[in-house]
Amino acid sequence: MNTPTQAATAAVPSASYPSTIDCNGTAVQLDVIRAGDEAALLAFAQALPGQDLLFTWRDISQPRVIKAWIREAVERDRLPTVLARVDGQVIGCTSLIHDSFSWSPHVGELRVVVGAQARGLGLGRRLIQASFAQALALGLEKLVAQMTTDQRASIAMFESMGFRPEALLAGHVRDRSGRKHDIVMLSHDVNEVASRLSAYGVGED
Repeated sequence: MNTPTQAATAAVPSASYPSTIDCNGTAVQLDVIRAGDEAALLAFAQALPGQDLLFTWRDISQPRVIKAWIREAVERDRLPTVLARVDGQVIGCTSLIHDSFSWSPHVGELRVVVGAQARGLGLGRRLIQASFAQALALGLEKLVAQMTTDQRASIAMFESMGFRPEALLAGHVRDRSGRKHDIVMLSHDVNEVASRLSAYGVGED
């Protein structure tokens, strides 16, 4: 595994993308985010319920946020992102947030969102697997994910993949109506993932 110093300059390999996976009988294309994805990604974000936007680190339904996201991911080769599409339409995405120059260069934060029309396909799990592979390539040692405490299905999915609750942040996010929500933070040791790749299915496609 790369050291944190190596991770600062390591690029996430994209040779395996685009790829097509089977999600409960639905053919889904996975691909790394590209410069031309702005319109499709914005359409996906603007169709999300307000509660789902709380999964993201910023309000991605805003065009300027999408532009900044693509700039970081594509032009600056940071913020590794994988998009899921059906018939060209974005139905889900995952991003791996990390900062090689912070005091936590070994930690990455997952942000996974699946559109309402793609729920029940197992896509969220496959997107998490994609980010696991990126984390391993970057030499990260710990992954964290955070979501509102009422997102019970998502919490259960992350826990089924080895994440465990680490912190509860009271009133940590505020939605568009001004209502505050508690956040649960879950974490996972990436070294454990390396020894359980076959169980997660990383690299099978």
